[in-house]
Amino acid sequence: MATTGPAKCLLSSGLRSAAGQLLKAGFKAEVTAPCSSCQRRRYAVETGVKKSTKLRQMLLSSDLEFIMEAHSGISACIAEEAGFKGIWASGLSMATQLGVRDSNEASWTQVLEVLEFMNDACSVPILVDADTGYGNFNNARRLIRKLEDRGIAGAAVEDKLFPKTNSLLDGRAQPLADIKEFALKIQAMKDTQRDPDFNIVARVEALIAGWGVDEALKRADAYLAAGATAILMHSKLSEPTEIKDFLKAWQNKGPVVLVPTTYYKTPMQVWRDEKVSMVIWANHSIRASVKAMQELTAQIYKEQSTVGVEKKIATVKELFRLTKDDELKVAEDKYLPKTGA
Repeated sequence: MATTGPAKCLLSSGLRSAAGQLLKAGFKAEVTAPCSSCQRRRYAVETGVKKSTKLRQMLLSSDLEFIMEAHSGISACIAEEAGFKGIWASGLSMATQLGVRDSNEASWTQVLEVLEFMNDACSVPILVDADTGYGNFNNARRLIRKLEDRGIAGAAVEDKLFPKTNSLLDGRAQPLADIKEFALKIQAMKDTQRDPDFNIVARVEALIAGWGVDEALKRADAYLAAGATAILMHSKLSEPTEIKDFLKAWQNKGPVVLVPTTYYKTPMQVWRDEKVSMVIWANHSIRASVKAMQELTAQIYKEQSTVGVEKKIATVKELFRLTKDDELKVAEDKYLPKTGA
């Protein structure tokens, strides 16, 4: 006997067994709405719109959109509170806050755990820096399922070899994947996704590898044809000459995402005029927090006191506010029995 509504939550094996017994006994299950945890993870609760849909709307918007790097639950919360409509879950930043190199030293399951905390902490969509997909097509398509389970809105995958080399490292070889193989990886990811609005952003590394604009165009064409929602064109030059040449030749065939970490002085109006879809501020929260912690800990070590730093750091009450301790107090009043009751 079929249920009368779409089941939004996966049941444990024990619950599935119990549900099966109930159905055999003639019980008719009514499932009319997602459970609260699924609602929180997959939807912008205020609007009821899926986070994946909101990210897709941003990628396809005629306006230049911006998303902010985060690497933890609290940094995601701060980015949303500042007004950003989306989050970039940076691979470099997540690896750094775990104390490892950005060379796939953190496993994809460890990254998933970080993402779960991030997505639970904010209501805006998250586009994750998924490196190469952590292996071949099979690893990549399994990753997509697990990202969807956690309500992540999209994955950016780059056409390099696993394990990846960070694009901004100087003097390192940047070997690229075969175009056809990477296009088929994108197709495998698209074929695997269950949410039609889940976004796959194909990150083209041809300019990083020094292979030129023509190669970048060839790869971008192939990846868009394979089903990518958008193309992320990357460059590490301090002047965006390569990016401008690419955009001129690209002729707005599909949405383009930029990461102006090295060419940050370029005015945003340039990218609006070029019809760029999205700009990612890719690693600035982690860099700010590292510098702040270095200066703070050095000062405390030198002065053997916190008197000189207390006015420069967040209060403990601010930490309670950011982590929504007030909601817990309300919940305790509602769900815990009153003394003497």
